[in-house]
Amino acid sequence: MTKKQNDSASIKVGVIGLGTVGQGFVRLLLKEASHLRQRLGFPLVLGAVCDRNPKALSSLALPSGCRATSDSREILADPEIPLVVELMGGLEPARSIVLEAIGAGKSVVTANKALLAHHGEEIFGAAARHGVDLGFEASVGGGIPILRTLRESLAGDRILKVSGIINGTCNYILSSMSRDRVDFGTALREAQRLGYAEADPSFDIDGIDSAHKIAILAAMAFGSPVSLPEIPVEGIRHIQAIDIDFGREFGYVLKLLGIATDGGESIDVRVHPCFLPEETSMLAEVDGVYNAIELLGEALGPLLLFGRGAGGDPTATAVMGDVMECARGIFHNARGQVPALGVPVSLRVVRPLCPLSSITSEYYLRFMAQDQPGTLSYLSGVLGERGISIESVIQKGRQKGGSVPVVVTTHRATESRVREALAIIDASPHVTEKTVVIRIESAPMEGSPS
Repeated sequence: MTKKQNDSASIKVGVIGLGTVGQGFVRLLLKEASHLRQRLGFPLVLGAVCDRNPKALSSLALPSGCRATSDSREILADPEIPLVVELMGGLEPARSIVLEAIGAGKSVVTANKALLAHHGEEIFGAAARHGVDLGFEASVGGGIPILRTLRESLAGDRILKVSGIINGTCNYILSSMSRDRVDFGTALREAQRLGYAEADPSFDIDGIDSAHKIAILAAMAFGSPVSLPEIPVEGIRHIQAIDIDFGREFGYVLKLLGIATDGGESIDVRVHPCFLPEETSMLAEVDGVYNAIELLGEALGPLLLFGRGAGGDPTATAVMGDVMECARGIFHNARGQVPALGVPVSLRVVRPLCPLSSITSEYYLRFMAQDQPGTLSYLSGVLGERGISIESVIQKGRQKGGSVPVVVTTHRATESRVREALAIIDASPHVTEKTVVIRIESAPMEGSPS
């Protein structure tokens, strides 16, 4: 179909999944129908909606001509619906539905980060083979247009690094612990009360959600497939208020980051808590449920994108942007012109992920050390023997015969060396607890302006 063939022709959309995002998208489509037509030059019509829950289907005031069904195949088999929006979440049946839609020659928009992180290679390959468009802006960062920025706006630059706060639940918890001086459990319960955290928050606080998102970002930024199981992931469940307080004394703010760096022969992709310098880090200033993603381009330098990273309305706007882009491709008979990941599948280069043991970083180390003469010299000696240089030390309180916190920040060191030293220290009688380790992202981004 082309505009010359029929100026009054419309593009019908089928929506599968009417949860918070699905309902938000449907309401947005219906409310802004005239605005969307003006932007597109043709009508965007809600052709059908699907959900297994009858209450979800009945909760929306659907226009005449829009079918409501509990069977997704009614949408997948309808030749008049060339564009499918998958918002049901989960891996199955979402994977089968998306692949079936693509196989039927339909363009697909999804917000399903878990699906793309686990099965993205299969889905991207299918979209390329069938010459359809695949939109997934809403899978990372909610309403922040990060993927379109990487695929289009910065397509001519080489991306060196992507790092960001990409889970609003964790950012709210850490912000509350810092601001209100409360422990992790208290901050989590408040997040649950406000609806920022699920009853079972494991997916968020254990870093799984962030791992899905950084896998997608890295694949987009570096033109290489990323194996989700190989990404080192550490959540925030173990974070203690005492470490946030000590970090503040050093001028640091604690954030859970997803980090991806182009290492040339390999790619460094990981998720873990980081201390950031409060005075110089743009990410350190991002509080509450907000997300922010910092890009480093070889030519551009640093760029920060900030906004609401979750919620029905912000995510629905990202879905709508993809729907409009796909609808244009269908209307003008120009589908599949831009690869979903910005690089044709056949031209992507497979590179290994860098093992965590080989990374270098600055470190925050908290020892619960025996309050005895010679303890500090022992700790510094073990670190020094492995080439780990101490930058700063804080020791507070005296408890003769007991243990006191000794906090050390290091200069840049290799992860494997740090772990070797701590294995020796933690097995010694000089400490009473396992050492707390938090990486510090304080060095200026390489290539950034001075």
